[in-house]
Amino acid sequence: MLGTFGVWGSHQEWAGRIGEIEALGYGAFWIGGSPDISLVEDALNTTESITIATGIVNVWQSEPEAVAAEFHRLASDRFLLGVGVGHPQLDQAYEKPYDKLVSYLDRLDVPADRLVLAALGPKVLKLAADRTAGAHPYLVPVEHTAEARKVLGDKLLAPEVTVVVEEDAEVARAIAREKLSFYFSLTNYTNNWQRYGFTAEDVKGSDRLVDALVAHGSADQVAAKLRAHVDAGADHVAVQSLNGHHAELADALGLRR
Repeated sequence: MLGTFGVWGSHQEWAGRIGEIEALGYGAFWIGGSPDISLVEDALNTTESITIATGIVNVWQSEPEAVAAEFHRLASDRFLLGVGVGHPQLDQAYEKPYDKLVSYLDRLDVPADRLVLAALGPKVLKLAADRTAGAHPYLVPVEHTAEARKVLGDKLLAPEVTVVVEEDAEVARAIAREKLSFYFSLTNYTNNWQRYGFTAEDVKGSDRLVDALVAHGSADQVAAKLRAHVDAGADHVAVQSLNGHHAELADALGLRR
């Protein structure tokens, strides 16, 4: 359904152009940034075979009944619904994030095999394994992919991986930090990184952290780092490129036929 590699990007950037990603051989396009599910229809209408996924519908912002109604109205076997808690620190959270996810799933009338959860910690990964088709982690090192595979068993594991196609490491890190700076103050991310040995100083944006989270280098070097997630247990990798080069990456990954 997804292929081994897809693209993660904003609807604003790619509206009307997702067919370009399809033509390059990527198997899925993930609409990122807590999208409204109504954006999926445009993506489906402008493509032929690529899977359209949400990465992710925010449970604090979209009622499950409305999401389910849109899912069934679209009635497309090319649509995979990703949901998650987004950034709880930024929302009016009247429930704990885990409890909110559970109550949301209880009310979300969507087939489990067409649904994935944004999951970082082991508790939510286990929930994804028990109640959905699998997990869509965001901004994680390859070690997380290996651990997530153990928790998920044979369920789908589709991490987002951020990349910068740039051979000058300092330039690449600067591009990455500009994007990642938003996440350095979000505890769901910083706590997760610290599970994998990063220090309180690292999670403020050290070179060590950036290099672990963001694949950078030539297209071939980035492709090798993306394949490392597959080797660690990912079924699919959603590639978020911060500076384009999707065609070069498609060639390096052997996607174009």
